[in-house]
Amino acid sequence: MNKLIVYVIGCLFFPVHAALAQSSGGHGEHGGNGGAGGMACQKFRLTKNKLVPEPLSEAAPGSALSFLAFGVDDPDHLEVLIKKIPVKIDTEFKDTFYRVSGHLPPELKNTAARITVKYHAKNPKCAGEDGWLIKISE
Repeated sequence: MNKLIVYVIGCLFFPVHAALAQSSGGHGEHGGNGGAGGMACQKFRLTKNKLVPEPLSEAAPGSALSFLAFGVDDPDHLEVLIKKIPVKIDTEFKDTFYRVSGHLPPELKNTAARITVKYHAKNPKCAGEDGWLIKISE
């Protein structure tokens, strides 16, 4: 009789335990990818050698800006701000990164400014912010 009870309890518990281990990757509640909530990602970053205008350089109002963004799954989640002014951007997928382009706000003249790039990913561990400083002259 005791063997039958142990057998029934084992049959009832094992499938539930196996299903739980499979759904969480067998690593607790974080899954098997370092706690990214089931979504693997690369950390958002910009290339430092392809920034236009170059950091700490001088640029005219309305001139072109561009950069390469890595770790981006959805370019619609990219936001570019210059002195809190949103910049309309165009993106082009290039295999492992996005080439992002736009223009400096024409109303900014004779000022220093930070070009701020924010990536609002669904997973906060994949999101990020970066940028660089320039001088806008007239």
